[in-house]
Parts: sequence; C-alpha cells; structure tokens
Amino acid sequence: MAIPSLPEQARDTPGSPAPLEHFNTAPADEIRSTLLACLRSLRWATRVVTHRPYPNLESLLAASDEAAYDLTPGDLAEALSGETLPVLPEDAYGAAHMALGAAHAAYEARFGHQFAICLDGLPPEEASDHVLAGIRSRLTNDPEEERGVAAEELRRLARGRLARLLRGAENRATSRNAPAHGT
Repeated sequence: MAIPSLPEQARDTPGSPAPLEHFNTAPADEIRSTLLACLRSLRWATRVVTHRPYPNLESLLAASDEAAYDLTPGDLAEALSGETLPVLPEDAYGAAHMALGAAHAAYEARFGHQFAICLDGLPPEEASDHVLAGIRSRLTNDPEEERGVAAEELRRLARGRLARLLRGAENRATSRNAPAHGT
C-alpha cells in the first residue's frame, strides 16, 4: 500500500499550517480519507479523527495504536482486505518470487485473507527473506492466534504510515529553503 499524502495546502504553501495542525483542523471527511489510506478500517479512522486535536505526533501515534488495539474481527477483516503484499526490492522477484507466491497462496488458503507484515527498519536486501520466513512461521498459527498477529502487524503498519505521512509533509515543507543535499 502506498503512503498517502496530505493535500497540497498542508505541505507546500509558505505560511500554511504545519502538517499536524492541518491534520487537527481539516474537515473530518478529508482526514478520514487520508487515514483510510494508512489502514482500511473505517472504525479505526473514525476513532483517530474523533479524538482530534493532538498536541504532537507522539499523541497522534498513541491514539492510532489504541484505536488499532480495539479492532473487532470485522474491522480486522476490513483492514486486511485493503492490504497488498509488501513492495520488495527488484532483485527479490527472481528465484524468491516463486517461493513467495507459493507461501502467500498457502497463507491465503489457510486464513482467507492477505498476509500483512511490517518491514519498517528492515534493510531492503533482507525484505524478501523476512516476508518468506514470516509467512512460513505464521502458517503454523491457529486462526485465532493469527488474527492477533495480523492485528499487531496492521497496527505497526498504520503507525509507520501515519508517521511517514506527517513527518514527510513536515520535511517537504521545511526543506524547501534548505540547501540541496546529494541523495
């Protein structure tokens, strides 16, 4: 799932509100839509929107976590239906592609939903091995145990996406006048 972005006025206009301020003051429907791009659970997004304003990013992330902990089985199914396999480095689609495809098919057949895993902080060259090991180890879970693991992965995914959304908007807004650095 691609990382959502805040509307242009929240990040690129000089003198515009900071990303968190925009998040706190924008119309609820606009922010709910943005949140649904982080985690496709209407209940989660509504809870996060309802508790605005947030004094800082840490408070927002804590509220996101709390709302994710309260996902019902139906909410979890809704959120999982919006997930896709993680984007892996280009070279992961060689020999490992067949193994990943087979493992993912076995996972979907066993649990009836998309495999979700958070790869935040993992070096790209380790991603495909981590995903494959994760699928294989989680195939041994019973369905109830796997719902708990999947819910925790979704919570971590939502938290990371939300943090990148606001930090990315903040970095774009503040780096406009900064000297360019090589990347």
